Order: sequence, then structure tokens, then C-alpha cells
Amino acid sequence: MTPANRHGVRGDFSGRELSLLDALETESIHIFREVTTELERPVLLFSGGKDSVVMLHLARKAFWPAPVPFPVMHVDTGHNFPEVLEYRDRVVEQYGLRLVVASVQDYIDDGRLSERADGTRNPLQTRPLLDAIAENRFDAVYGGGRRDEEKARAKERVVSLRDEFGQWDPRNQRPELWNLYNPRHRPGEHVRAFPLSNWTELDVWRYIAREQIELPSLYYAHEREVFTRDGMLLAVNPFLPARADETVERRLVRYRTVGDMSCTGAVESGATDAEAVVTEVAATTITERGATRADDRITEAAMEDRKKEGYF
Repeated sequence: MTPANRHGVRGDFSGRELSLLDALETESIHIFREVTTELERPVLLFSGGKDSVVMLHLARKAFWPAPVPFPVMHVDTGHNFPEVLEYRDRVVEQYGLRLVVASVQDYIDDGRLSERADGTRNPLQTRPLLDAIAENRFDAVYGGGRRDEEKARAKERVVSLRDEFGQWDPRNQRPELWNLYNPRHRPGEHVRAFPLSNWTELDVWRYIAREQIELPSLYYAHEREVFTRDGMLLAVNPFLPARADETVERRLVRYRTVGDMSCTGAVESGATDAEAVVTEVAATTITERGATRADDRITEAAMEDRKKEGYF
């Protein structure tokens, strides 16, 4: 008997065993098709980060040769890496996508939000996100969250119900036996769907290498001025100046995840292509969020608290 892989997939009808990446790809495409068929106004969160790029690649496969049947949305903190914004806009134009931008800066400018004392804007994304969902009447939001990233994300189902306030209740989750997903909800509610739930960071990079998916350049080794703070390498930028007691050095680094420039750290690396990154990730014992995201260190339950409020 052919052994099953970790997803229980033994093979297709021709007797060929599916590889792990084939099984993950098939599952993700199934999620896209099922949820999009059930609901009326889905949207895909697209920041230009590697997980959202892989999601878009999978969505294009799911509906090919038709175009992607929903818009993409970016919650822009105003502190994004320029390389990521350039990539986002180029991809949107290349594939003829409709881009919805929810701007944290707009909320700060008109007084609906205030800057935090620590300078990070990632926690400020929740209100613009929820308002954009309500204004556009989106009933399903595809996110790139993976269960291996962080323990709060490990608790969440593939299809996650959000109440009329956009909030998540970890105790109110639906069973998902036999890969059956239930996106039904009452008026005012919506669901978040996570096609990459069962992927790991290593799976994502192996898939990027296999599919030859282009990413923003900062995911690969490059020289950048950085300084060390709280055990992380932070880039010198207009939103995060080095303190008087912090030494600025020019080092060869790359980013494992991208987000607000004020709280996203780099890692030392010489990996200049996806295959080299695969080798690095295979050897690491710390998740990318644990190693490079200062906003997740605010409290032990920082991510779960934000998810309960409506965060990704």
C-alpha cells in the first residue's frame, strides 16, 4: 500500500502519489473554489508579502483561464517598504486586478486614529480593515495566515467566522471534517478564509522555488544599513531612526516577512535565490514572526488579542 503523506493524500486515480507540494496546492485551490462559489463578494488580502503572493498565484491557478474573480486589498500602514509597494502595484497592473487600499495614514490624518507611543502602526490596521470590509460589503476575506507562524493562528480554522463587529471568538469555531467548509453567516458577519493554513514557511519557499514565483527583492540577500534593538536587526529608515547608543552597520541581510518598517526585523543571510532560502529555512528553529516581528512581542498573547478585535 502506498504510504500517505501528512495530509493523508495517497495518490491520484492513475496511481501516482502526490507530492506534499501537490497536495497543499490542491487543498488551497479547493478552498478558493469552494468559498468563492458559496459567497458573493470575496476579497484577497494582498500586501506584496510572500504569503499573499503565493495566495494570488494559487487563486490564478484555481480560476484559470478566467481572470481572478475578486479584487485584492492592501491595508497600507504608510510605513511599508518601498520595494514591496512597487512590487504590489506592478503585479496589480500585470494581471489586471482591482486594488482596494485601506490607508492607516488617512485615519491618522483625519483624527480617527492616533500614533502609538512605540511608533509601530501594525496594530492600527484593524479599524481601516474592518471599515473597508463593511464599505465594500465583502463577505469573505482571504488571508495568508499559516498555523506554523504563531500559536493564535494555530487555533484558527481554515474558514473562520467573524461577528458583526469583525471580531473572532476562539470558542466559536466550526468543525471542518473531511475538508468540508461552512462559510455561511448572518447579515453583517463575514468569514476569513486561510488557503495556506496547513503550509509551513518551508513549504511556501519550496513552492516559490518550484513555481519560479517572483518576489520583492528584499526577500533575498542585499546590503542595508541596520542596527540591533531587542535582539533584532532593524533597518534605518525615516520612521525608525537609530538611537544615540545604537551602532549603525552596513550588513548583508534579507527579510523573512515584511510589514511595518518600524517593527519588522531582518536576518543576516547570503541567500540570493529561492533555493538558497529553502536551505536556510530548513535549518532554522524560530518562526519568521518570532524572529523578526516586534509587534508580536508586546505581550505573550499579542496576536490573539488583535485577532479577537478583527486583525488578520
